[in-house]
Amino acid sequence: MENALPLFLVMSPFLGLALMIIFSGKAAPMAAPESLYEKLGGEAAVNAAVDIFYRKVLKDDRIKHFFANTDMTRQAAKQKAFLTMAFGGPSNYTGADMRKGHAHLVAQGLNDAHFDAVMEHLGSTLKELNVPGDLIAQCAAIAESTRKDVLGK
Repeated sequence: MENALPLFLVMSPFLGLALMIIFSGKAAPMAAPESLYEKLGGEAAVNAAVDIFYRKVLKDDRIKHFFANTDMTRQAAKQKAFLTMAFGGPSNYTGADMRKGHAHLVAQGLNDAHFDAVMEHLGSTLKELNVPGDLIAQCAAIAESTRKDVLGK
């Protein structure tokens, strides 16, 4: 064994690599936490929820009059883009901010009772789609955070 290379010379390429990793100060990349949008099921889930939601809204005598002169295809597309962004998905929303976008409805009498009806339909839609309660609560909290702006308060 006199001709054998010392062990540290054989292991040095591996040792060098290990030392570079240890002293580089960079940890292995970690996966980003899953967004609410992803937890809900992404684009297909948001699309299904918005479609069901507006079917409910348009049957509700408390609020359907606010949509009497609305292009519902365009409205649904805007809502899908907004919710996708609000739930942490790709941001393609180009609509007005909540205050400006709802000012004409506030002028027509939009109030907390109407907002509550919308929240009711959001919750029942998500339940109908078997969304877990904790995710429904997160969606409701995001929607609720818009109340003051939607109602112009």
